[in-house]
Amino acid sequence: MNYQKMSKEISYALRHAPWKYELELDDGGWVPVNQLLTALHQLKEWENITQEDIEQMILISEKKRHELSNGKIRALYGHSVPMKITKKKAIPPRKLYHGTSPKFMESINESGLLPMSRQYVHLSEDIETAKLVGKRKTSAPVILIIDTEEAQKKGIKFYLGNEKVWLADSIPIEFISIKK
Repeated sequence: MNYQKMSKEISYALRHAPWKYELELDDGGWVPVNQLLTALHQLKEWENITQEDIEQMILISEKKRHELSNGKIRALYGHSVPMKITKKKAIPPRKLYHGTSPKFMESINESGLLPMSRQYVHLSEDIETAKLVGKRKTSAPVILIIDTEEAQKKGIKFYLGNEKVWLADSIPIEFISIKK
């Protein structure tokens, strides 16, 4: 079983195109596992997939993209579906990080960090993760430091994506500095 490929297929279904799989996400982004399995069984490559396969995929995943609870599954972050996935406010570490391409810095300096095609701005708990994310866009990413304490004082809300990813609706420039 190619769990990485399965993870990508399930991520696409839950984050970006649930309608293509005839899935109905609730306000928290949850869908019954058996509904997902029924949809995946329509595809030749996944016709024999089981709930145990999905459980194993989640267990061995380094990126922790999905979670299971009470017979339901959801993607933890990365949604681009039109409906807003509701997240619970949480208290982040004092600093969070965001890796980006230098070509986006002019826009960031004008508007801060915006979710762009996603529902939330994605932030990392550590510099290494931010670098890895930034390297998807450029070989020499700019690492931004987010002052979460000051941001929270001004009403910015943070949401836990998973143990390494934090989410925010947006981050104004006044709470962003560049790592030297």
